Amino acid sequence: MQIIPLSEGAFTIDKTKKFVPFDLEKDDLQQRPTGSLLVEVQPFAIITTEDILVLDTGLGFEKDGMLQLHYNLRNAGIDPASVTKVLMSHLHKDHAGGISGDCTGRGIRPLSFPNATYYIQRRELEYAFEKGPTSYIPDELECLRDSPRVVFLDGDGIIDGYIKYEITGAHCPWHQVFWIVDGGETAFFGGDVAPQLQQMKSRFVAKYDYDGKKAMQLRQQWWDQGQREGWTFLFYHDVKTPTWRAF
Repeated sequence: MQIIPLSEGAFTIDKTKKFVPFDLEKDDLQQRPTGSLLVEVQPFAIITTEDILVLDTGLGFEKDGMLQLHYNLRNAGIDPASVTKVLMSHLHKDHAGGISGDCTGRGIRPLSFPNATYYIQRRELEYAFEKGPTSYIPDELECLRDSPRVVFLDGDGIIDGYIKYEITGAHCPWHQVFWIVDGGETAFFGGDVAPQLQQMKSRFVAKYDYDGKKAMQLRQQWWDQGQREGWTFLFYHDVKTPTWRAF
């Protein structure tokens, strides 16, 4: 199994829920609005014996005239057209912004990975349209409604015998996490319930979570189990440690 972080950079986010780029070498967090959080936005690619996976799709920003997620994949030697599965933890805008491309005024936006199968919790998409802005951007998700490339999941299960998914709620009501087991290795992607290494090591209840206490409890459970079983943790929002492997 090959794990490739696809960083879109560091950002601060405050109560406005706007993601503002942050230069780790030049910018001062104290100069940002009170309560600003410093986060990385970091999808992942995983090459397994069966698939090329993408886990979450970033903010959807562009770089050098193309979707930054595609740019990062190409830099890693991966043709975006070769991605076979896209696994979505949830559909908040910083995780689903790259799920579709620019429609250039021609209607519904196209899926950004036209040859991939997208795996999404059905009730998460329904909730995204109910909730609307500012956490979700419904216009960018419209392409998911009737696409034959989308598999809607209902609850917990296993994909193709080696990708386990489980609804956690905690961060948002229908948030899900993934375990990818391949070649004797286990990669764990906890999305926004387990977004940073430091949060795994401390009892931390986040005010921005739907159920912060449950998120804290799940992090402790996963950390203990992952330590015992040698998981590789993937951290979507960690500015220093994208992956961490237990030994």
